Amino acid sequence: MNIKSLLLGSAAALAAVSGARAADAVVVAEPEPMEYVRVCDVYGAGFYYIPGTETCLRVGGYVRYDIGIGEGGYGGLIDVNDKLDALNGETNFNDTYYKRARAALQLDARSETELGTLRAYMHLNFDWDSFIDGNNDSNAGGTTAKMNHAYIELGGFRIGKTDSLFTTMTNYAGGVIEDDLNGGYGPFDTHQIAYTYTGGNGFSAGVALEEGTGDYTIDSYVPHVVVGAAYTQGWGGVSGVVGYDSVYEEWTGKARLDINATDTISLFIMAGYGSDDNVTRSFYKTWGGSWAVWGGGTVKLNEKAAFNLQAQYADNKDAAVIANVAYELVPGLKITPEVAWNSWHDDDGNKLGDGFGGFLRFQRNF
Repeated sequence: MNIKSLLLGSAAALAAVSGARAADAVVVAEPEPMEYVRVCDVYGAGFYYIPGTETCLRVGGYVRYDIGIGEGGYGGLIDVNDKLDALNGETNFNDTYYKRARAALQLDARSETELGTLRAYMHLNFDWDSFIDGNNDSNAGGTTAKMNHAYIELGGFRIGKTDSLFTTMTNYAGGVIEDDLNGGYGPFDTHQIAYTYTGGNGFSAGVALEEGTGDYTIDSYVPHVVVGAAYTQGWGGVSGVVGYDSVYEEWTGKARLDINATDTISLFIMAGYGSDDNVTRSFYKTWGGSWAVWGGGTVKLNEKAAFNLQAQYADNKDAAVIANVAYELVPGLKITPEVAWNSWHDDDGNKLGDGFGGFLRFQRNF
């Protein structure tokens, strides 16, 4: 009995100690109070205050998938080697799809100061493309990164890398994807120092000093210069811009008229003219010949779909017609099938080719 009692007592003591240790092991500390992010609705939807600051931040972007076919417009990959025939010592060519997957990241930080709104904006693109390599073989792969925009604004001043004021002051072109066929309506990427005045009556005016890009990058301390103005009202608006290419000493001007014909129909027409004393194309005159015209419009079919049309013609006989339907399948996801026909020429007006192309875009914005 004594031995039995001793064993039972020892077991009870061990159980009590083990239970105490087990209880100590599962004790959970009290959670610390959570600091919720505050919504910042001063600058629109999607902004929130960075905790501990008065700076509002919006994180956004999109994921996009493009498919192109045909010989016109952006089109597909044309005249690529048939790889099986090449393996057998034969030469044959095929056409195939062009495809691009893009992930875009946008950061927009803003705060109010005694000198106006202080803003920093950046837009990064990460692309995976299909292409034709140096051997005329179809290929795909390799992620490429591009800084689309990176600039600082204070009040009306802007400094950084973005699209040229020559292009933005007249609001690009139409609502189609392939709006820049046959040389386009002006440049995009450039370093820029600019000031834009925005009045409360719909009037705005701007001036920019720009660096250019590629063959049009400045080669001295003299920058390219852009001056423009715009006036917007409920009926539509008018805008105009003039650019001076300091490298080749060429001038280019462009004017645009927008008309809101009805609540569902908007129309535009735009014309450009530039000198070509030293070069046939300059940083701002990207089209062939001295002049070019663009026109088109958008028809809102319903709450989810819009029809877009654009046509253009240049002095060197370049021509294009593009049409699409932009359809929002669900909020945040837009599907846009597009067709294009264009005819392209050299700067003397000699025809180089023409054709139809198809383009399909899936884009999920966030």
